[in-house]
Amino acid sequence: MDVSSPMGTPLENLRVAWAAKWPEALARWSRFTKLSEPRWCFTPEEEKREALSDSFAMIRLTDQAVVISLPRVLEQHVERFAVEIMAHEIGHHVYAPANLRYHGRMIAWMRVALPTQEHLAPLVANLYTDLLINDRLQRAADLDLAGVYQTLAQGDAAARRSWSFYMRIYEVLWSRPTGELARGTMDPRLEGDAQLGARLIRSYARDPVDGAGRFAALCLPYLLEDNGQSIQSLLQGWLDTNQAGGGSGAELPAGLTEIEEGEREGAIHPALDPELTGLGQEGEAADHREDRQAPPADHRSPGGSPGQYREPFEYGAILRSLGLDLTDHEIAVRYYRERAIRHRVRFPSRTLPESTEPLPEGLEPWDIGSPLEEVDWLQSVLQSPHVIPGLTTVQRRWGTMEGALPEQRPIDLDLYVDCSGSMPNPQVTISYLALAGAIIALAALRVGSRVQATLWSGARQFETTHGFLSDPHRILQILTGYLGGGTAFPVHLLRDTYQSRKPGDRAVHILVLSDDGVTTMFNPDERGRSGWEIAAMALAKAGGGGTLVLNLPRDWAQYPDLTRAHQEGWQVHRVQNWEDLVAFAHAFSRANYAASETDGRRRSAP
Repeated sequence: MDVSSPMGTPLENLRVAWAAKWPEALARWSRFTKLSEPRWCFTPEEEKREALSDSFAMIRLTDQAVVISLPRVLEQHVERFAVEIMAHEIGHHVYAPANLRYHGRMIAWMRVALPTQEHLAPLVANLYTDLLINDRLQRAADLDLAGVYQTLAQGDAAARRSWSFYMRIYEVLWSRPTGELARGTMDPRLEGDAQLGARLIRSYARDPVDGAGRFAALCLPYLLEDNGQSIQSLLQGWLDTNQAGGGSGAELPAGLTEIEEGEREGAIHPALDPELTGLGQEGEAADHREDRQAPPADHRSPGGSPGQYREPFEYGAILRSLGLDLTDHEIAVRYYRERAIRHRVRFPSRTLPESTEPLPEGLEPWDIGSPLEEVDWLQSVLQSPHVIPGLTTVQRRWGTMEGALPEQRPIDLDLYVDCSGSMPNPQVTISYLALAGAIIALAALRVGSRVQATLWSGARQFETTHGFLSDPHRILQILTGYLGGGTAFPVHLLRDTYQSRKPGDRAVHILVLSDDGVTTMFNPDERGRSGWEIAAMALAKAGGGGTLVLNLPRDWAQYPDLTRAHQEGWQVHRVQNWEDLVAFAHAFSRANYAASETDGRRRSAP
C-alpha cells in the first residue's frame, strides 16, 4: 500500500501503531474474520479519492473496505482507541448492516416511521447499527466504546435532548450512572424512551431489520425538536455508513422494489410493541392482548401486504440514501428491470421444418483483412512450419447440409409505447406501460429475439433504438424515458422499418401499447401516404403479426377504426385499466404468437 507520509512523522507513526492493532480488532469478532487492512488516508486528496467526507472512519459495503483518515483521528483526539474504532468498523461488515441489501432494507423500514423526516433515515440507521455493534463490543469484547463517545461528545450540542437521549440508551445498556455519557436535563419521558430503546436493542439484536422501524419511531420526536442537527454535528466525525454504497463498480442491491411484509406495520413506537412492553404475555396483561397486538389505526401506515411495490421515486430515495449517485433515469431502468424479471417466461420461437448443419468443404487462403478467429491454425502449420500471416495461413470453407432436427427461430419484437401527456412519468410513479413493455422485451431477449423499442408522443416527438437490438439496458432506457406531449403515432417509423424488408428476413411481431390515441396510427404520413396503407404493408412484411393493446373505457368494437384494424389482421386487446397490462404482458410472452409445429402460424391474442 502506498504511504504518502514520510517515515517517522506523527501520521506515519499513527498508521504503524494502528496497523499493528488490526489483527486484534478482527479477533474481537472471531478468529476466522478476514478483511483487508484499512485504507489509510494521509491527505485531503486521498480522502476525496476514497469518498471519505465528514468522518474519520467509514465503510464501503461494495468492496468490503474500511477507510480511516489519520489526520481526522488526531483532530478528534481518538488515537488511543485503535482497537475500538477498527473493531466497530469491522462490525458494520460482519454484523450490521453486513451488506448493501440489508442496509437498504433497514433504511426502507425507517423511512416509513419518519414522516416529514425521511431524509434522516440514513442518519438514524447509522445510530441504530452503532448501538447494536457497540453494545456487543462493550459487553462481550471488553472494549471501551464509552470512552470513545466521551471523547467525541464535546461542546454545547452534547447537552441537546436528542444527544442526551441517545447517550442515555448507552448508559442503560451498560449499567452506567446517569450523566456519565448523557448530559443535560433528564426528564421522565426521556428516561422512559431510553429504557425502551435499550430493551429494543437487546430484543432485536438477532434480527435488526425488524427493529429498525421501531427505533426510528422512537427517535422521531427528538429529531423533530432539532431536525437532527445536534446528533449530526456530534457524529460528524463518525458517520461511517453515509457512503456505504459508494465507490466504483457498485452493484445495486436487489429486492428493494417490493414493500416487505411487516415493513409498514413495524413502523410503530416501541411502547406499542407487545414484544417490548410485555403486554402480550400470560397473566394480568393478557386481557389487553387484543387491544395491544396492533397499534391503533392512526398510528399505522397504510399498505405493506406482500406483493405491493414502491413507487420509482421512493425506490430512488432509498438507493440515494445508500450513497449511490444515480440519475432518475438510471434508477428507473433498474426499477423496471427488477420488476419485469419476476414475470420472466420463455418467449415463443418459430419452428421451421428442418435445420441446417455446417459441412466442411475444404481450405482457402486467409489474409490479414479477414477476422483472426477464422484462421485454421492446425492446417496452417501442417502446410508450412513457418507461419506467415496472409501467405501460409488458411481458413476452413464451410457449406451447409440439411439436419435432422427442427430449427428454432425466435420472432423479433417491434414495440411502440405511448408516452403522451396522459401517461405517467415512469421515473416518478409506476407506469404500467413501461413495466409491460419491459416484461415482454426481456422475455424476447432471453431466447435470442431482437427488440426495436420506440417511445412516442408525437409524429416528431419520439425516442427509439433505431433498429432491432439485443441490448437490454438500451431498450429499457427507451421504455423508461418520458415525453409527455400531444398524441400522434410516428407513422413514418413504421414505414421506414418495413418498406425495405425482404421475404427471408426474420419474422417480427408489432406490438403497440396505447389508448384510443392509437387511431392516429392510421393518419397519413408526412408524404401524404395513407396510414392504413402503411399499416397493412408493415403487417404483411413483418410476418409475425401485430397486436394493439389499448386501455379503453368500453368495448373496442364501438370504435370504427379499431374494428377496421381488426378486420385487416390486427389483434386488438382491450384492458380495463393500466394495471391489467401486467397480466397481459405475462400471457403475451407465453402464448400470443407461438408457432405451431408444422406451419408456424401464430395463435390468437390472449
